[in-house]
Amino acid sequence: MRLLLVEDDNHVAAALSAILARHGFDVTHARSGEEALQALVPEVDGFGVVLLDLGLPDQDGYEVCGKIRKRTSTPVIMVTARSDVRSRIHGLNLGADDYVVKPYDTGELLARIHAVSRRTAHEDATGSTETVVRLGAVRIELPTRQVSVDGSVVQLTRKEFDLLALLAQRPGVVFRREQIISEVWRTSWEGTGRTLEVHVASLRSKLHMPALIETVRGVGYRLVAPTA
Repeated sequence: MRLLLVEDDNHVAAALSAILARHGFDVTHARSGEEALQALVPEVDGFGVVLLDLGLPDQDGYEVCGKIRKRTSTPVIMVTARSDVRSRIHGLNLGADDYVVKPYDTGELLARIHAVSRRTAHEDATGSTETVVRLGAVRIELPTRQVSVDGSVVQLTRKEFDLLALLAQRPGVVFRREQIISEVWRTSWEGTGRTLEVHVASLRSKLHMPALIETVRGVGYRLVAPTA
């Protein structure tokens, strides 16, 4: 897999590139946001994942993420020292598919890269269906992966859409955390649990319907169908 590493620290980039290369990745290194955007030409980029450090010298990393998402659908994993939930939700709102908080374990990073790439490959292989799910004001179009509330389209990341679509399959039914992680992230890796919480919070925020997804303490989540 080709991977675009956006990192301004040459020493960090060299060490990480060597590790990634040993695990079969073909790494292209961009030292700034502008270099990254120049590398991501939709017609020719061919990258499987973008690993985006937020501490860039020329542009704010969040701004770069937003520009990347407008240019290509390539999955983006943010690398940030900001561990608070609000910062991570902001990144997801801009189109990031996942995040890794510094300092991170190399195994964690590799697991997240593989999880994102596996899920993207699965989406490409599965194709679309003709199913449309309606939940009160919420409309979920599975073929186009589009969600709207009261007719207004809501921009969701891949994982956010998959999470919502999974819960919407059986409104009112509790999905265990382990089941959600397995089906949406396609991994049983325990470290994904915190990512799930952030994605649920992001969905509630984007849909402006905090009561739509209910937390069942100690078990998981369920979608509460709006009443007419």
